[in-house]
Amino acid sequence: MPGRRHRHRLPDQRPREAAAAVTRRLTVLLLAALLPLLAGAGQAGAAGYRYWSFWEQDGTAWTYATMGPSSTRPADGDVHGFRFSVSEDSSDAAKPRGTADFDAICAKTPARDGEKRVALVVDFGTPADAPSGETPPAGRTACARVAEDATTADALASVAKLLRYDTNALLCAISGYPAKGCGEQLSAEAEKESKPADSGPSLGLIAGITLVALLATAAIWQTRRRAR
Repeated sequence: MPGRRHRHRLPDQRPREAAAAVTRRLTVLLLAALLPLLAGAGQAGAAGYRYWSFWEQDGTAWTYATMGPSSTRPADGDVHGFRFSVSEDSSDAAKPRGTADFDAICAKTPARDGEKRVALVVDFGTPADAPSGETPPAGRTACARVAEDATTADALASVAKLLRYDTNALLCAISGYPAKGCGEQLSAEAEKESKPADSGPSLGLIAGITLVALLATAAIWQTRRRAR
């Protein structure tokens, strides 16, 4: 009829807005689910260093030494240790094993005037940390009786032969172990040789990513279908 205004009904935007909101939430949830999986994969692939770590015993606990054996001058009665292992840094370095203390290690080494006694613990590590083709010797303890101004490196040299250092005074080998190398960072190839090979991301990681993606896709499709 003339003069009648026709009202055009605007499409309801609420279903689409709801679908968009759900999509955003699902995206956030998807990322939250994937981050732990990806972080775990990154940690698993982190490279470490194969080296001799140097320790000082405080009572019954081992403390990572703040200086190298060539700079440390132990006191009479101190216990110092060495451990060969693979670690990323000092925070996760393996400590020397065993419970022997100074009295047990130096029981058969009498004190002398003008000299000091230092108990040493040498832990050659585990086969898993050994370089390819080498087997770690059995761990040992020794009591070094040295001059009062001797360093830990001097004490070690008095009881263990075939010591090897690099140009920066980093201890590379004790009793010839390992035969070569010195604090090298393990490459991906070296890690494959020393540990079971891993051709890529774990099946658990792949399955987790796939499952989360499928669930997210299905939820988004269902939400948009309802919004039509």
